[in-house]
Amino acid sequence: MSAAEVAPPEDGRTRQRVLSAVLDHGPISASSLAKMMGLTAAAIRRHLDALTEDGLIEVRALAGQRAGRGRPARHYTVTADGHAQISHTYDELAVDVLDYVQEAAGPQLVEGFVKVHTDRLRERLSRRLPDFRPGDQGQGTVAERSRRLAKALDREGFAASASPVAVGTPLEAMQLCQGHCPIRNVAEHFPEFCEAELEVFGEYLGVDVRRLSTLAGGAHVCTTHIPTSALTRPLIGEQGADPRQGGSR
Repeated sequence: MSAAEVAPPEDGRTRQRVLSAVLDHGPISASSLAKMMGLTAAAIRRHLDALTEDGLIEVRALAGQRAGRGRPARHYTVTADGHAQISHTYDELAVDVLDYVQEAAGPQLVEGFVKVHTDRLRERLSRRLPDFRPGDQGQGTVAERSRRLAKALDREGFAASASPVAVGTPLEAMQLCQGHCPIRNVAEHFPEFCEAELEVFGEYLGVDVRRLSTLAGGAHVCTTHIPTSALTRPLIGEQGADPRQGGSR
């Protein structure tokens, strides 16, 4: 019997709120979650332990962050089972419709729909990112643009964040993480959506971005590698060079 089945109704409702908060803001620490939700440390630990026991969330140690005495800070993210529990009602219907369209009219029609969906994402991001103009590298360093992109995606419901990754001296990359995907089940069957989304990221950032993991592929977060040889270096494109011709990291 799971922890959810033996919890009082009020506990069950609070636990669902905790799960949703981890989905929207994860990876997140217990202390940050307690403060955000107005719960005591003991209460939040109880709910997190129950959700972990049920396999709906899991602990993740974030590199570069410490929780005292040299230990990595413990943060919580939603598992694949957790995503399934709070997935959108019509996900399966959307997959069935796209399967039917592909079988009845051919893959070209699905590709056309992916383009329309991606164009709409690009348009929404452009409204949140005034410097997002295809063919124009915009303003700031790659790192600054990564953070602005993450903030815009977060407001679009992707639970996104961007952090530097220590892969050398100076730091040479940023990592864009998305803790939620509104079309996760669809993307699992049609990876074209993920590929098109990545192209939009590359357009804005002006560098060759690479996907390291996806929620659709079974990971607990979508992770995109963004190369940048120095966090304070302006984009090569700002100096008149094409960032796709190398030397743009």
